[in-house]
Amino acid sequence: MSRLLLIAALLAGISFQFAKDLPPSPGLIAWKGAGVGLLAVWAALRTRGGSDWRLPVMLGLGALGDVLLEAAGTVPGAVAFLAGHIVAIGLYLRWRRSSYGMSAGLAGASGVIVAALGYALTRDAGVAFYAFGLGAMAGSALGSRFAVPLVGAGVLLFVLSDLLIFAKSSLLAESALPGLLIWPTYFAAQALIAIGIVRGLHDRRGTPISVR
Repeated sequence: MSRLLLIAALLAGISFQFAKDLPPSPGLIAWKGAGVGLLAVWAALRTRGGSDWRLPVMLGLGALGDVLLEAAGTVPGAVAFLAGHIVAIGLYLRWRRSSYGMSAGLAGASGVIVAALGYALTRDAGVAFYAFGLGAMAGSALGSRFAVPLVGAGVLLFVLSDLLIFAKSSLLAESALPGLLIWPTYFAAQALIAIGIVRGLHDRRGTPISVR
């Protein structure tokens, strides 16, 4: 069952790239939310042993953000994503590699860097505030015990996707790159993060592990 859910999630997310420019409709909004939404359900099934409830919650907030961006506008969508980043920071700090202070410091430094990039691209304090949460999420992930090839690549792709969104109204306003890359980098990010964390939360026998 869980394998089928993962396949369905990947198919929904990948196929949306070819439908995203269709006229807005409830069906299109549901399609957009289905990829990460199904990843959240899959993660909930894989973590029901209590390994960490935060993973399905943060993915669920991401799916909510996807839907709200289309149905309610940028600000409600960004609030949902920011809430997801805050949940993710808690997860990554729980599974940190080093001391809490060092991990929190890496998260804070990354937050400042991404916030500065977001503000430079938009001159918008609200964007900078959101970008701080995004960067802190990425920094805390890089300081966690989850596999860098999956989770590390995922969070960096998440940052890239959002920077492309910021640049779409300024530096890349005349470029086709944002339209081509924003959704693929975003969905790849969510999928890599979900798969990487699920693998990290289970031992080689598939048994949930606990914090040491």
